[in-house]
This record gives sequence, C-alpha cells and structure tokens, in this order.
Amino acid sequence: MSQNPLFGGHPATRALTDVGEVQFLDTTLRDGEQAPGVSLTPDDKARIARKLDDAEIDVIEAGSACTGPGERETISRVAELDLDATVTSFCRGIQNDIDLALECGVDGINLVVPASDRHVEQKVGTSREENVAATMDLVEYAKDHGLWVEVIGEDGSRADLDYLEELLGSSLEAGADRICWADTVGHATPDRALECVDRLADLGPVSAHTHDDLGLAVMNALVSVAAGADLVHGTINGIGERAGNVALEEVAIALDHGYGVETMDLTEAYDLADLIANRTGIPLAPNKAVVGQNAFTHESGIHTDGTLKDDAMYEPYPPEKVGRERRLALGKHAGRAGVEAALDEHDVEVTDDQLAEIVSRVKEIGDRGKRVTDADLLTIADDVTGQEQDRRVELLGLTAVSGSDTPTASVRLSVDGEERKEASVGSGPVDAAMNAAETALSHAADATLEDYHVDAITGGTDAVVTVEIEMSRGDNHVRVSASDSDITRASVRAMVDAMDRLVADDDERIVADD
Repeated sequence: MSQNPLFGGHPATRALTDVGEVQFLDTTLRDGEQAPGVSLTPDDKARIARKLDDAEIDVIEAGSACTGPGERETISRVAELDLDATVTSFCRGIQNDIDLALECGVDGINLVVPASDRHVEQKVGTSREENVAATMDLVEYAKDHGLWVEVIGEDGSRADLDYLEELLGSSLEAGADRICWADTVGHATPDRALECVDRLADLGPVSAHTHDDLGLAVMNALVSVAAGADLVHGTINGIGERAGNVALEEVAIALDHGYGVETMDLTEAYDLADLIANRTGIPLAPNKAVVGQNAFTHESGIHTDGTLKDDAMYEPYPPEKVGRERRLALGKHAGRAGVEAALDEHDVEVTDDQLAEIVSRVKEIGDRGKRVTDADLLTIADDVTGQEQDRRVELLGLTAVSGSDTPTASVRLSVDGEERKEASVGSGPVDAAMNAAETALSHAADATLEDYHVDAITGGTDAVVTVEIEMSRGDNHVRVSASDSDITRASVRAMVDAMDRLVADDDERIVADD
C-alpha cells in the first residue's frame, strides 16, 4: 500500500496505515429515517439494530426520544435488545430531551447544540456565551444521570473555528466523553474538514459527521480520520436528508482495502444494505460501490474471460470480503467464456458448435436492448440442444381483487403434477398474489425473493409491463422476466418460472405444507 502525501505527508495528518482501528456510529435509525418518505416500524428498527450489532457497529443512534411516544417506545425496544453496541438517543440542547432519553433506557446521548452563528443567533435566538454555558450545564446533567455523552456542534463546518473550539472544549471540561465535528449541510471541502478536525482532535476524542451534498462525504470522513478523528458517523447505503449521509460501508472498505484499518465486520455489509433497502423502500443503485448489483457483475467478454482466468483481474477486492458473490451477466457484450461459465453454473453441457449458436442468440437478444436472464439462457440452451425441459411448477390460474379494503388473490398451480390452490391477502394485488403463490409452493421449496422490479412499460391503453425478479434457493440464483398487460399476472408468472428453474435439478418432490 502506498502512502498518499495527504494522509501522513501533510503536517496536520497522520498516516492512515498507522491508525489501526476506527469506530463507527450508525445513525440509519435516526438521520437515515429522516430521508423523505422513510418511516420504520418498531419491528424494522429492532431487526436493523440487531443486524448492525452483528456487523460490530460500535454505537447505534436508535432515534430521537423527543419525537413522540411512538418513537420512545421504539428506542426503548432497541435499548432492551442487550446489544454489544452502545445505544443512544439524539437530543437537542434541552434538558427535557435528556429526561425523555433516560426514560428509554439508552446508554447515552448525542447532544446536538448550535455551533455556527446562523444557528446560535437565528435558529436558537441566544448568544455565544449563553450557548456555551447552557451546553456545559446539560453535559453535567447528563453525566450526573450516568449517560455516555457526545456533544455535536451543529453546522460545525460553517462555524467560526475559534468559537467551535471553545464550545466543544468546554463540553469536554464539563465531562463529555467525546465531541463531534458535524458537516451538517454537506458544505465542507476536504481542506475545511482537515482544518476543523485537526484543531478539535487536540482537545480530546473527536468524531466526524459528514454529508454528501458535494459528493465529498467519504473523502471528508477519511480526511477527518487522518486529522485525528477516531469515530465516524454515517448510515448504511448513505441514506439521509438531502443527498444523504456518508455510507459507512464505503468508508469501511476504503479504510480496510486501502490502509488495513479495521472498522466493522465487512462480511455483513451486503446483507445489511439489502435489509435496509427493503425496509426503507430506497433501492440500491446498480452502480453503487460495495453493495450495488453491478459491483461484482461482469458482462464484457474481455472482462469475463479475464475474471475467469484470474478473480482479481478486474476487481479491486474479492466479493466475499463484503458478503457478495461474483456474477456473470449476459448481453450484447457476452463472449464464449462467459456464456460457457453461466451454463456450467446450471450444469448444462454443450458442444463447441452448440455453444457458438447459444452465444449468437444471446448477443441477438442483447442487441435488442434486452437483458438476458438465466431463464432466457436455459430456454435457448434447451432449444439449441434439442432438449425439452419438463416443467415441475406451472401457473394454471390466477384471480386478484383489489377493489376491497383488503386486496386478495388466489392462484392455481401445478406442482410436480399435483394441482394446488391457495388464497392470500397483501398490501396490494401483486403482493397478495405472490403471497398466495409462495404458500402454494410450500416451505419445502425454500426459495427467497431477492429482487423485484418493473423493467419496462409500453405506452397506450394496451400497455405491456415487464416484471423482472431474482430468486435464490441455497447457493443457486436465477433472474427471470415475464411480460403481460396485467402486472399481477406478469409478477406471478415470473415467480413461478423462477421457481421452476430453481427446482429443475432437485430429485426431491416439493411437498405441500400440512
């Protein structure tokens, strides 16, 4: 690993290779939930908190106790999980906020007080001197009640640095466990982050809270660590207000891969990202670093061939490091090596001539702007080799009703030659229909819906929707698309086709649940 002059060469920084370990504070449950349209249930927050703890996150900000009774109930639930992580509540510079946090049974608080003149004078309507005195009183009060205390200077990146130093230095004198430099509105450049954190690190333990409004959140977090910060605030997937907070998984991989610095258990990164994407309804961008669908997916023939020869040929680190698997995508750029490898994954053997024909058909589909799914590939292979795959799971009938208060659906499937009928309810007709299909397939099928999205919709009153889903069963993954004028029917057809492919080589029958 080479040493960048910015990290160690600059007089105000230390070499990141010498840091050893950096702690994380995750604020997905508070700052992340403040992203527009996000609302997490108590069950959601408890499940996410457990997963954060599994990933060895050091501090979990469970919410803001002052929000209301429902939020306090949720924070209390997280606090009662007996996690290894320190569980905290966000508190404004008001004693009642601290009292409410104490009622929730948290380990500590993140006390946010105004730091810039804009916030001190215009937002709170006080003076610099009064703000310092009030903050010291609040810190002493919280410490007297046994709380771990971090004081965050809100809008610290736009604060007068001499005053920020006075405010946070006084907080440490009053007994605060640590202080935090907050780039609340994503205003700071790396130069400003370096200047601020370098000054604050001389006072005591300092954290960094960065936002991504300038696209500099990760860089500012790394600069802060180099300047002396030993704890980084952020969220999983970078969700949060406006452009979001810094993505902790991105900071983690940058520190680990680039400098050998330990932060979290990176093998939990993808499962954690997937869980939060599903619970918040904010999907992962395909090209997102670390956890995006394309991060370890190769389509180009040259890249695929190189990757098959050497895993590290076109990847900076192995996918297993972050809980991922390498995947080969098929499309217009696919080559013989990639198609052959994809067929091998499904135990399909072909001759050289048959492989050439399959590659040609795959490219034809790709040239039409279509994604070649696993089901497409296997259908092409069956046709080219003259083998007809016997279906084990087939959709016979579907009825969905959405006009009532509770959307319902019933499905009729043929499973190993046995007709099965099931009905279910859901949040909408698609959800109800897919729940019914899942019940009809039984737990013996043991498949998981990994991804679902609408791929394309044609125009006009006779619009056709294309639904693409990904399902997994054990180590096997299959991606299937289906088109229909009815989105519910397209969804269930795709699910049934995927399930049929997943159980195609299984010798055991799919036994119905009792």
